[in-house]
Amino acid sequence: MIDLDAASVLLQWATGGLFFVWITTRRREVSLGYGWTMRGTYLIMAAGAAYVGIFVIEPLPVRDAASVGVTVATAVALVSSILRRKAGVSGQRALAEARSARVAAMTGIDREAAEKDTSAKEFDPRLDLVAPVIGVVGVVAAGLEAGGPTWLAVSRFVVGAAFLGAITDAMLLGHWYLVQPGLARGALLELVRWSTWLWVPEVALLLVPTGMVSALNGTIDDGYDGLLSWFWLACAVTTIGLLITTRLALRERAYSAVMAATGLLYLAILTAFGTDLVARALLS
Repeated sequence: MIDLDAASVLLQWATGGLFFVWITTRRREVSLGYGWTMRGTYLIMAAGAAYVGIFVIEPLPVRDAASVGVTVATAVALVSSILRRKAGVSGQRALAEARSARVAAMTGIDREAAEKDTSAKEFDPRLDLVAPVIGVVGVVAAGLEAGGPTWLAVSRFVVGAAFLGAITDAMLLGHWYLVQPGLARGALLELVRWSTWLWVPEVALLLVPTGMVSALNGTIDDGYDGLLSWFWLACAVTTIGLLITTRLALRERAYSAVMAATGLLYLAILTAFGTDLVARALLS
């Protein structure tokens, strides 16, 4: 049986989310505003994890120190990106220039290139990897402290962090296409693939005894005559169904397909959290 606390959940969420922020920013395609939004969001989560862990519940030194480290590392990456904003994003700039050249070749209308500072140094996306590396240390420490078979607890915590982070980032990136409609779909497709792949170990680890199989067959009483157990199963099945449907939607060429995929991901993040948190609440 595995303990569940807000500090560990917030650290998991921030760690997984920041790792997939790096997965996206390393492509050098998404505009700087996306990185600022994501880093700011996860910085608040990491700070919340530190506050809850230190001041609200019983402190766990390694986890709480990692939460502080994630907060600081994320802040450093955010400030660095803001200071180097004049350099822009190389992939985004190259795509815009290529499209302008193609339009000019077809119409004879040459649009003036956007002003850019070629002497400025571009933000290094490797800075986005520092925070999740620190966060993993805290997530593992939380797993070691949670109880139950050590390997199972740690695996559930680490995989859960990645799963929640991937599907959250996919949903938020889908919304970013409203801000950057010319963005290629590769970045979003990559996050959807990660979310789909991670669903397999996420659910498998939650089924391993003592796991959700025990709740489904009545060995563990969920307090609602089995209703929560079947709700968890519905969340798990619906999540993979939504992810597969999202991937099929993104095969359509129309821009509206991205908006449809984003709506599906919005539902998927709700069922994904049901998959992870309902199980952990029942098993705690």
